[in-house]
Amino acid sequence: MSQQIETSGATGTSLETDTGSWVSGLVGGLAGGAVMGLMISIMMAPVIEGAIPGLYGLSGGLAGWVVHMSHSAVLGVVFAAVMSGLGRFSGNVGATVGIGAVYGVVLWAVLAALLMPVWLAAVGFPAAPPFPNFALPGSLPAHVVYGVVLGTIYPYAKGMGI
Repeated sequence: MSQQIETSGATGTSLETDTGSWVSGLVGGLAGGAVMGLMISIMMAPVIEGAIPGLYGLSGGLAGWVVHMSHSAVLGVVFAAVMSGLGRFSGNVGATVGIGAVYGVVLWAVLAALLMPVWLAAVGFPAAPPFPNFALPGSLPAHVVYGVVLGTIYPYAKGMGI
């Protein structure tokens, strides 16, 4: 299910659209999200039960898991797009694990530490963290684990044609 589209332009590069890539990102994102969600549930239960569902005016652990896994899936597809741009690394497990770890740190810094406090305050969440929320270790280890699991699974899922 792979389709390659050749484009010509000033750079002479080709653009490849690969259904397997985004599906592999989705699978890797869900796997990484499951591991990360377990870590958050154990280490920071109020986050998965209150803050994450609070982004959408919801509450409770089930709502937190649904929102968290939805975010994990979407961000897995974004990872696939990033890997598509870094094409020569996409089949190298060591490279994708490293890129995944860096991706997890970026997600933590941009989404958890910067965007989440602003979003929670904007929706009136009573326990919104301060801005910026670079408290360590906080959720940084969980985000790195998300990226590592995503980066590990992505090339295998892609190689299996998932």
